[in-house]
Amino acid sequence: MPSPPRREDRAGMNRRLRVSGVRMEEFHRVRRLPPYVFSIVNELKLEARRRGEDIVDLGMGNPDLPTPKHIVDKLIEAARNPRNHRYSASRGITKLRMAICDWYKRRYDVDLDPETEAIVTIGAKEGLSHLALAVIGPGDVVFAPSPTYPIHPYSVILAGGDLRSIPLSPDRDFFVDLQNATRLTWPPPKMLIISYPHNPTTRVVDLRFFEKVVDFAKENKLIVVHDFAYADLCFDGYRAPSFLQAKGAKEVGVEFFSMSKSYSMPGWRVGFAVGNASLIHALSRIKSYLDYGIFQPIQIAAIIALNEDQRCVEEIVQIYQKRRDTLITGLERAGWKIEKPKGTMFVWARIPEPYREMGSLEFTKLLLERAKVAVSPGIGFGEYGDEYVRFALVENQHRINQAVRGIRRIL
Repeated sequence: MPSPPRREDRAGMNRRLRVSGVRMEEFHRVRRLPPYVFSIVNELKLEARRRGEDIVDLGMGNPDLPTPKHIVDKLIEAARNPRNHRYSASRGITKLRMAICDWYKRRYDVDLDPETEAIVTIGAKEGLSHLALAVIGPGDVVFAPSPTYPIHPYSVILAGGDLRSIPLSPDRDFFVDLQNATRLTWPPPKMLIISYPHNPTTRVVDLRFFEKVVDFAKENKLIVVHDFAYADLCFDGYRAPSFLQAKGAKEVGVEFFSMSKSYSMPGWRVGFAVGNASLIHALSRIKSYLDYGIFQPIQIAAIIALNEDQRCVEEIVQIYQKRRDTLITGLERAGWKIEKPKGTMFVWARIPEPYREMGSLEFTKLLLERAKVAVSPGIGFGEYGDEYVRFALVENQHRINQAVRGIRRIL
């Protein structure tokens, strides 16, 4: 039989028990994060699938289309070269940064310096959150729309900043709300985070919008961060402008792009930021302490994606447009009329009047339980999203028609 621990051993054990017993909500940054609404829906979806139910999952915006073959082939080729197995550069290999700048010049006629105005990121989400960490300090005020993609506000919260929401809805003027918020805010705001085409509302803008943003930023000494993840996913003849096309944009901000959607490379985790040299340098500095960059064969394959034939992007866009039309037409026949979005891979649908008072989370549960369809509740994107749900166009047309039939049974 082992002897009892000595007094000093017992004291050490007690200390260890106290440390291991710390509740997670006691951690400073974790405590600042709001509850993650989507986890509720995900758990209900998993429970339904464990019961053997067939759930059509239009919740998470996780592209289901395979990465184009020529990009995959280049990855395989590069991965076979042992020289590419070593640590890479945290800001991205030179040839990829050059390809990024050439891509911007061809598409938007924007001149960029690959050494000072471009950086490769581990997807747009990582880059955006680390930029906030690099430039935002405790008490710095940051404006972000509500509703919006969760990392936009959460990156500010994690960095210790003071988040202020600007309502984004069809019946409001964004610039009027922005001016009012600026006038009523002290200390003055430091940053504005925007994203067009917009997730989740699917709103789109023209170049004049970005010109007004630049003028506003100069007048109020604001940093502008534009998330351009859905640059290519545009329909019905609409073409999304780049923020950097606006005169003076590089003086005030940066733009992030993700290869997840345009090139169907979500799991590859490759994106980039371009624009203001000081902001790119700040992001580069903090990343140099945090990562060694993306696996080099992925970066080499990304060069091929940006430099070679772009018909694969056009084909991906056409598939999303067909899915959009299938969903919108089907829901309209079921009595749920929704305006066709001109961009993104989503449909942002206002909850039908008889169910609107339920709120988006309860309505989402209803669709899951009775229609066997998973969507994202609007409240997960911010307080101004609670009258909406978001459909992600990540199932084929047959499955979307199945979802419509399930929803029709409810409506």
